[in-house]
Amino acid sequence: MELRQLRYFVAVAEHGSFTKAALAIGMEQPPLSQQIKQFERALGVTLFHRLTRGVELTDIGAALIGQAQAILAMEEDFLGFAHGLARGERGHLRVGLAGAVSLLPIIPQTIRRFREAWPEVVVSFEESNTPALSAALHDRRVDVAIVRPPVTDDRELAVYPLLDEPTVVALPSGHAYEGNGAIRLEMLANEPLIIFPRELGPGFHDAILSACQHAGFTPRMGQQAPQIAATVPLVAAGLGVSVVPQSLSQIHAGGVTFHRIEKPAPSAALAIAVLKGRPAPLVERFVAALKDACGEWVEGRQKIE
Repeated sequence: MELRQLRYFVAVAEHGSFTKAALAIGMEQPPLSQQIKQFERALGVTLFHRLTRGVELTDIGAALIGQAQAILAMEEDFLGFAHGLARGERGHLRVGLAGAVSLLPIIPQTIRRFREAWPEVVVSFEESNTPALSAALHDRRVDVAIVRPPVTDDRELAVYPLLDEPTVVALPSGHAYEGNGAIRLEMLANEPLIIFPRELGPGFHDAILSACQHAGFTPRMGQQAPQIAATVPLVAAGLGVSVVPQSLSQIHAGGVTFHRIEKPAPSAALAIAVLKGRPAPLVERFVAALKDACGEWVEGRQKIE
């Protein structure tokens, strides 16, 4: 049995006439009638009563027509899904997010706009650190990851810069500098610095320490935070101060104040990573949307500054 035979069967049943069905599907009436006869012989049944004017389904034809229509509907769904995948408009997109990335407004805003534009795309998320997300890309557990460069194991990964997020100083409430609108890094020379392990984000970690060195001091290392976002609660507990991405100031943890850093100040770089080679159309579409949105974000900040 071929799908075209099902289409002929359904067309004749729906139009009640070989002539009308042939006209609808763009073929001559005699070949259509012959195709239906061949189909009936192949099935070993009679599908239609041939009348003086038109045809009507036999009891067996009436019992089979629903299944035939369902099979054709499945074919249409299959083709639509395949074409949607080819255009990057359907499918499942697995996005990895490095530490605190989801707090930067432009990222969730872009994902939301992407989902609104392509509602048939299912988006799922995995939040982790950059090394773990690199491994997830290698193992194909995520399709794209927003990471904090550099990516140390990039043998099979393509990494594209997105933006450099400004940083702020997080101080415990009641600190002597709480009333300061801006902080110079050298003012923190005698403060215990709460920072995350270097392996979780070597680029951002090194940028903070390099900025301190540039300011003329080697920071006193305080308690280590298990992840970037965890630095804020430790500051609130009075265990030290920290330099964090500006987006973390959205964490309204009681007992913390956030302060702009006077230049020169470190920045928290973000990049997007995918497997090398030609990515799936859906991944290409998402990467392009994220690059465009972040490019506009950067241009907007530059105009403000």
